[in-house]
Amino acid sequence: MSLSRRDFALLTVAGLAGAAAKPAFADVSLAAIVAEGGSADERIEDTRPALDLAITQGCDFIQVNLVPTKEGALVARRGNELSASTDVAARPDFADRKTSRTIDGAELTGWFAEDFTLPELQTLFCREADPAMRPQNVRLGGKEPILTIGDVLQVARNGCIRTARTVGVCARLSYSGYFEGQGLDVVGRLASELTTAGYVSPASAIWVQSGDPDALKTFGKLSRVRRMQLIDPADGAQLTTSDALANIRAYAEAIGPHQDLLLDPTAAAFPAPTTLALDAHNAGLQVFSRTVRPQNQFLPPALRHGDRRSASFPNQHGDSDKLLVALFADQVDGVCTDLTGDAVSARKAVADALAQARNKRG
Repeated sequence: MSLSRRDFALLTVAGLAGAAAKPAFADVSLAAIVAEGGSADERIEDTRPALDLAITQGCDFIQVNLVPTKEGALVARRGNELSASTDVAARPDFADRKTSRTIDGAELTGWFAEDFTLPELQTLFCREADPAMRPQNVRLGGKEPILTIGDVLQVARNGCIRTARTVGVCARLSYSGYFEGQGLDVVGRLASELTTAGYVSPASAIWVQSGDPDALKTFGKLSRVRRMQLIDPADGAQLTTSDALANIRAYAEAIGPHQDLLLDPTAAAFPAPTTLALDAHNAGLQVFSRTVRPQNQFLPPALRHGDRRSASFPNQHGDSDKLLVALFADQVDGVCTDLTGDAVSARKAVADALAQARNKRG
């Protein structure tokens, strides 16, 4: 039987390669680890301690979502509604800012970043946005301010100096169409911020991410740094065909698919890789998997542990290590996770297994 290199990699890690034909080996050790929000399972996401810890643990990129303030400054928040991720609801001086907005068809009530100036936002403190999912982080709330994109870039630069290696930034734009309707040009602002900071070429340690093709196309007219098209499962059928991948390559250098588009979560045995990684590589695109977290609700059914009848089951931890190993073995170019230390170990395990197989085969 003749196996492709990604099939062989997966089987090698599982210890099942047997007498397969000699494959072409990829250098898995070069796959990037992207720390989403930093090491967010140990520190409050998007804060300086979370980003610094991820760098110390060995990530290659720190990733933040960006939303605008009233004057258009970009700050690192998972979303523009702030009541869960900051102490704004406890601030009587901001009580009159509570309002409702419809964003991507969903009505939200709370406090929104675009209703605050940057100096006002910088008086708020971050807190754990999901205490049920990460109760260990609750005690860390109320200590760290909101970071700007400039702050995040400086954290990465400082990390380069501290660790003597390259640390980049993945900057994600969300709801760009909504913000444009509010008179806030987040795409142009990000391009300007990166240019001013010296990130001006495809070789820069920057990825700009978005699920909106129009935002990435517009960004490409303003900056030469690399772009990544994010792909959710709901869009997988439309955005992962050969023609669709070729179209994406015309305006982006990578895709960021949900893990379920790379490893079939409905398969009887785990892992069951799809052809997406190879198809994207054949189209000239890099592939960065999104986002490995330890909680059952984010893992394939085969990797979930605990009492499924328990109300806490979705937030109990499953076997995320197996998912990390499977993704690296699938020979993606990067894995996004809030488990930086675990990802570093998984990447090494896969690289070592492949090196041993190569040595045995001469």
